[in-house]
Amino acid sequence: MIWVSILGVAPFTLALPHVNLLGTVLLSVVIGLVMSSAFAAIVVYATELVPGRVGLIAGLFFGFAFGMAGIGAAVLGKLADMTSINFVYEVCAFLPLIGLLTGFLPDLERSSGAA
Repeated sequence: MIWVSILGVAPFTLALPHVNLLGTVLLSVVIGLVMSSAFAAIVVYATELVPGRVGLIAGLFFGFAFGMAGIGAAVLGKLADMTSINFVYEVCAFLPLIGLLTGFLPDLERSSGAA
């Protein structure tokens, strides 16, 4: 589920800089829905990594998500001021590819079977 929701938006984000206003709105809705579908699965995965600390993990995830979004908005705004909004769109189109890093997450199935 995590792979699909993070990497599943890559084709839509790569197309985003090349569509008109209506296409941007439609693609943004699809991207938002697909990416938000993974949030619950990611929180559950994290609570399985640190059992017994559900409140800690949920608080960290929500705080980290909103904090990074604020910092990211400021950085992208500064980048748009220095270059152009079109350049920021091009940069943001490749951000979901960072989701390839999920390949480095531990496999819970394998680790629970060994214990």
